[in-house]
Amino acid sequence: MRSPKTALSAALGLGLAAALAAAVPASATTAASPSPHSTRASIAAYTGSAAEKADTKAFFEAVMKSAKAKMKAHPNAASVTVTYDASAAPTFTSQIGQAAQIWNSAVSNVKLQEGSGGDFQYKEGDDPRGSYASTDGHGSGFVFLDYKQNQEYNSTRVVAHETGHVLGLPDHYEGPCSELMSGGGPGPSCQNTQPDANERAQVNQLWANGLAGLRFGKAA
Repeated sequence: MRSPKTALSAALGLGLAAALAAAVPASATTAASPSPHSTRASIAAYTGSAAEKADTKAFFEAVMKSAKAKMKAHPNAASVTVTYDASAAPTFTSQIGQAAQIWNSAVSNVKLQEGSGGDFQYKEGDDPRGSYASTDGHGSGFVFLDYKQNQEYNSTRVVAHETGHVLGLPDHYEGPCSELMSGGGPGPSCQNTQPDANERAQVNQLWANGLAGLRFGKAA
């Protein structure tokens, strides 16, 4: 949910994994308390931009591919299980657990489950770009949670929103507070942490397609 991602998206498009890795701050896995480096401008960037769409799509495809690979041994499963590793985001353990519960209660074709390694990771730290979901272009995705932004906005909403990207949903900042993927568009006063009916239906449809591909041997 950051705005200045044009360079990052370009790097992803060119396959420059090193550039993407460099975009993640060193504090992402080591910081344990809020840092003062985020600014009011960076918090405002929570409204994001259309430049995020490429990263969102790449992240979803990476997670889907990873989940499918693990599910080949269980082709008749009723849902796809996506595992996450929250060990690098200890400050947000509660919010991450709540976000997983929110989505698991909202959709039926995909389930989130904590596990070491995981299909994707949560990381925390301080980044002037705010919180975001991204991929290194090699099948590994992560959700970065910015301290300052999570102080300004409802933190569970931030985490659930970013997790929505993992499940394939794009940003829709012009939407109302009732839409989880409207993110910071409605402003810090928005306290909704639940996806609406349309968002739930979109995720179920995306992962129904994934299950169909898995069961009938289609390419990932």
